[in-house]
Amino acid sequence: MTGDGFSVVRAGALTTVQDLGRPGHAHLGVPRSGALDLDAHRLANRLVGNPETAATLETTLTGCAVRVHRAVWAAVTGAACAVTVAGRPAAWGAPLRVPSGAVLEVGPARHGVRSYLAFGGGVAAGPELGSRATDLLSGLGPDPLADGQVVPLGPPAGPPAATDAVARTGFAPELVLPVRLGPRHDWFTPAAIRTLAGAYRVSAASNRIGMRTEGPALERAVPGELPSEGMVLGALQVPPDGRPVLFLADHPTTGGYPVVGVVPEPYLSAAAQATPGTPVRFVPRGARSAAT
Repeated sequence: MTGDGFSVVRAGALTTVQDLGRPGHAHLGVPRSGALDLDAHRLANRLVGNPETAATLETTLTGCAVRVHRAVWAAVTGAACAVTVAGRPAAWGAPLRVPSGAVLEVGPARHGVRSYLAFGGGVAAGPELGSRATDLLSGLGPDPLADGQVVPLGPPAGPPAATDAVARTGFAPELVLPVRLGPRHDWFTPAAIRTLAGAYRVSAASNRIGMRTEGPALERAVPGELPSEGMVLGALQVPPDGRPVLFLADHPTTGGYPVVGVVPEPYLSAAAQATPGTPVRFVPRGARSAAT
């Protein structure tokens, strides 16, 4: 073992370093990025005594396994999963003392998509534009984890949070997302707004850039494309196939397809944990209701 961090024993399908992201750079074409489930990221850091700005690992569906090079506090939150330390079962959602040389394994997600693994001191990958987050769209930040890689950790912060219990995140059988209509809802017919409130499902093509949907196409009132314009986090963009795409943390900063509405940021953590096939219902609010 070398270094004051951990070695990657099993990288999993997609494990990335994430923090609160790099806001304020959209004018440079750089999205915010950062943890998709910010609530789970913040909780994991709190459980090990880190500030919320510390970097964690975000796993996708299959989890990961690492061997620590020093004794360290760790915690796993987000998608419910089995956790082991040195091959023995350990608690999800609680501070874990991991001895030097032990393997900490985050198992496949049982409910949800993304688990978060925090270490005391945080993952100390080199920051770019003020953030350690991996941005799959712009290429900023560290590459996704690879087997055999050695990753540094920062010096331990405060002691783990004193908690009696942490509620396990519930994943509802249906994802219900409010949508503030605009700025281009008038590019769609009244029937399309009613359709938006109908039955969609999360597509397996979803990723950190956006949650794609399967379901009925939204009928356009105005044909063609727009000149490129700014895209915000939570924008519900409608490409030519008519099926809405919900933009997540690694979304592009501009686009030429109309945005029918915006899902408020507090609801995006639930979208990030929705597995393929999960029913989705958008609830339009604002300039035109679904009943119009």
